[in-house]
Amino acid sequence: MNRRDSVLALLALGTAAAPRSAVAQQSATRVQRIAFLGTGAAAPMKAPIEAFKTALQEQGYVEGKNIHVEYHWGEDKPERLSQLAQDLVARKMEVIVVWATPAAFAAKRVTSSIPIVMVSVGDPDQTGLIANLARPGGNITGVANLGGLVVAKQLELLTQSIPGMTRIAVVRNPENRSLDSQLQGAKTAAGPLRLKLDVVDVRAAADLEAAFARMSAARVSGILMLSDPLFISARSRIGELAVKHGLPGISARSEIADGGLLMTYGASAIEQFRSGAVYVAKILRGATPAELPVEQAAKFEFVVNLKTAAALGLRIPEAILLRADRVIR
Repeated sequence: MNRRDSVLALLALGTAAAPRSAVAQQSATRVQRIAFLGTGAAAPMKAPIEAFKTALQEQGYVEGKNIHVEYHWGEDKPERLSQLAQDLVARKMEVIVVWATPAAFAAKRVTSSIPIVMVSVGDPDQTGLIANLARPGGNITGVANLGGLVVAKQLELLTQSIPGMTRIAVVRNPENRSLDSQLQGAKTAAGPLRLKLDVVDVRAAADLEAAFARMSAARVSGILMLSDPLFISARSRIGELAVKHGLPGISARSEIADGGLLMTYGASAIEQFRSGAVYVAKILRGATPAELPVEQAAKFEFVVNLKTAAALGLRIPEAILLRADRVIR
């Protein structure tokens, strides 16, 4: 081969190699698309979402650099969730992160291939979302609440704070199937605590006023609001109605205590959203959801609203206040 032929061969080799190099570089810097699908409203979820973003950055995924996250909210409307989930699957997102059980089922119904990461989803092994916590199977994994166990603690705290309670109204959204295990947990705990339970269904914020009027007329001692995004969205209205009707209550998410309910006890949403980001990173690096064990909530928060206690004419025992992670004064 003469010198001219050698140069032409090298040029040809370089030309052939260039596209492969460019493809490799493009792959290394490709922006991966993630979707977040929330059951409820965006406003009360600001802090958990910020925690999610920060945790993604700590895992090496920076918005606009190698990842893009879209946030979509169902606004407590099941039909909206279904349409959003269909749109996300049609656009071939690489991971769908879901907050709360209704969003998880909306995504599960429309895809068995796109990885789904749960955050704050109640008892997914009992609702049929996954096979079991250790080996979830399918395309879903993430962070779960064991709601059936948590409600027993909620009833214990409420009755210790207000001795003499005999009848509790259990408020649920029947559209959220994860609340079945929470209701069963409440029924199991009610016996040893000598409580009678009245189940009150609330499907929309517009139902709250009538529901509180019924509870007041039934002369219940207090209320247990099961964990549903609808009640987070309507937290201020719930607080107002609880004080108006003289009903001390407890729920799971601290935002509801901020809204005016007497107290809350439940898993930290911020920690769960941080853990959700870790699951996303593992999947983007090649992990299979079916083989990633579902993480159970590990950090819990107990919040007491003393402003509400004063409005209800209640004195919360000092021993209870010392156990609180946060007291609203």
